Amino acid sequence: MEYSRRISSLSESITIAISTLARDLKAGGKDILSFSAGEPDFDTPQLVKDEAIKAIQEGFTKYTAVSGIIELRKAIVAKLQKDNQLSYTPDEILVSNGAKHSLFNIFSALINNEDEVIIPAPYWVTYPELVTYFGGKNVFIQTSDETAFKITKEQLKSAITSKTKMLILNTPSNPTGSIYSRQEIQELAEVLKDTDIWVVSDEMYEKLIYDTTFTSVASVGTDMLERTISVNGVSKSAAMTGWRMGYLASKDKKLVKMLDNLQSQCTSNINSITQKASMSVLDGRIDKDIQAMCGEFKKRRDEAISLFNAIDGVSVVKPEGAFYLFVNISKIEKDSMKFCKELLEKMGVAVVPGIGFGIDGYFRFSFATDIQSIQKGIERIANFIHQK
Repeated sequence: MEYSRRISSLSESITIAISTLARDLKAGGKDILSFSAGEPDFDTPQLVKDEAIKAIQEGFTKYTAVSGIIELRKAIVAKLQKDNQLSYTPDEILVSNGAKHSLFNIFSALINNEDEVIIPAPYWVTYPELVTYFGGKNVFIQTSDETAFKITKEQLKSAITSKTKMLILNTPSNPTGSIYSRQEIQELAEVLKDTDIWVVSDEMYEKLIYDTTFTSVASVGTDMLERTISVNGVSKSAAMTGWRMGYLASKDKKLVKMLDNLQSQCTSNINSITQKASMSVLDGRIDKDIQAMCGEFKKRRDEAISLFNAIDGVSVVKPEGAFYLFVNISKIEKDSMKFCKELLEKMGVAVVPGIGFGIDGYFRFSFATDIQSIQKGIERIANFIHQK
């Protein structure tokens, strides 16, 4: 029996694989501290739960419009205007089963065989997998600690060819927490001017910001607005990973309609209850809950950075957003897979090897857990390094 070349090209998400392994080891009785999952440890705010319960009690359990109920899309439009100074209409919005589903829809509609997609590295693990799945070619731009893991306009210009179809930007970044400033986005926009290159801007961690401000990629000018497809959701900021609500916004109404057609044949609408509950996130009713979570993440970030920077041979760039540290261990071990495997086996600590994000000699450490676990985990990592 033969499988399609397309499905055979896909690899399992390394972040999910390690998180699953850590859970299995813990269930088997082993003392495991896991810092591998990209998931807040906080519970979903009570108001969101109440809205979901209300929707159930009112019988809101039927099919909805594929693209999402009009009230939800209007709430997204209002959010984009209020938070990002972006003007959209409801027919320029598509609600999907998480931001990953939004990305799948976008790539399926835009990428043809041999189209080149520029991806700054380190990158979220799903980007290159989807590009490959749809027959495209990944063009990676390597970054480093020196540039806070952000690409420069010179690097972007050098990477563009006649086959370039798309640039993917992730701000704040998973796995580094880096954020592009308005000026940095404007510089990239100048390079893209007079080209037909799409920009996909993954802004899932927009609400988890420390020490700086957030600029939506599409907001820096008309040209970027027209070429950018913004992707966002409620999973990270509102601790709603399991609820599965993501969305995209594009000024290309024809594209959004085609994506709506695709989704109608694949999944139809997302969970009706989730749609009702998500409106309380978008309209600002749980802003205080989000701010409280963000404040705790900041304390954890600062504690983790202090502890890591005290370990000889280890360094970490302070992230401006999200809830990850991208820890440089290249002076100790350049093979990140080997390092992380031994760390899990010997010390019971699960982190994600940097090679999964496109750069070896690093690992991703999620600080979306309590400070006591962070302290204990980094102590184990320090002991492991001292033994090496």
